[in-house]
Amino acid sequence: MSSQLSDPAANDAETVTISKRTRAMTAGAALSPGLALCAIGTAMAMGANHFLPTVSPLLFAIVFGALLTNLLRLPERFRPGLTFSSKKLLRVGVALLGLQLMLSDILGLGWGIIVVEVAIVCLGIVGTMFVGGLLGLSWTQRLLIACGFSICGAAAVAAVDGVVDADEEEVITAIALVVIFGTLMIPVIPLLSRAVGLSDIDAGLWAGGSIHEVAQVVAAGGAISGAALGVAAIVKLARVLMLAPVMAVLSVRQRKLAGSDNSVKRPPLIPLFVGGFGACVLLRSVGLLPTDLLSEAKIVQTALLTAAMFALGAGVHISTVKKVGTRPFVLATLSTVWVATISLTGVLLFG
Repeated sequence: MSSQLSDPAANDAETVTISKRTRAMTAGAALSPGLALCAIGTAMAMGANHFLPTVSPLLFAIVFGALLTNLLRLPERFRPGLTFSSKKLLRVGVALLGLQLMLSDILGLGWGIIVVEVAIVCLGIVGTMFVGGLLGLSWTQRLLIACGFSICGAAAVAAVDGVVDADEEEVITAIALVVIFGTLMIPVIPLLSRAVGLSDIDAGLWAGGSIHEVAQVVAAGGAISGAALGVAAIVKLARVLMLAPVMAVLSVRQRKLAGSDNSVKRPPLIPLFVGGFGACVLLRSVGLLPTDLLSEAKIVQTALLTAAMFALGAGVHISTVKKVGTRPFVLATLSTVWVATISLTGVLLFG
């Protein structure tokens, strides 16, 4: 005991350990109110989804969060936990999304449809960025909408934000647009499919290639037929797979823009959550994970994304949505039509 008391190095190490433990406890206490609120919102959203399974719990969560923040004034103590959920928990959820993908299912679509999937994402992003520029929107706002509408909805918006660090107002606007327009597509695609005489399989291909969120695709595919639902889900997950290369390209671009300027934050070459997403895809594809574990992981992934959507919804203020004006809505409309047109063209050529 006396030797420890007389050893300055031991005393310093003990002081550092106590300091780290104190900071961790302080951070945990700061996050607790917001995390508890997100847990309640998640439970409500997933409970609502149990009674209305055709409506995604992510959609319920965004609506509940938005209603809460606009009907009540949330105390500032909730903000740290909400911010943590909207960023950290969401990225973990995006990474776990990879466990829903099997490369064999994607390859089973055939090279024609795979090329169409790549075209949907690439041309969707390029076209949306071009039109957004004509409308005078910022580069980050255009990019968030372009990736959200072309790849996989709110998860893609969050992934882009993790690389380019967009303004919170722009992120919230993009996610709100994904919810509004993706939900509108749920009845529109089945109705248009019947109107143009598409078979159930082709209608499922179109739904998977044009609708924004995975849950929205499932709802639309199920409204067509069981066969359409299966193919729609696979096609949509093929679009989700494009998330990794698109984020890698954006990350390289941001690093080049930063150059040697140490004052500018340089994102990693491959963001950690994107690497986690890729690793999860590989784990699922090689068949090493038991079915029970995959089922539990899907529940966890859904809960994490639901909590993140609730937190993002809690940042949606009606005054903010009004302030952004009509231009993002115009871009969202044109982007939806553009992506759906590319998808339908591909289905007619290769379906």
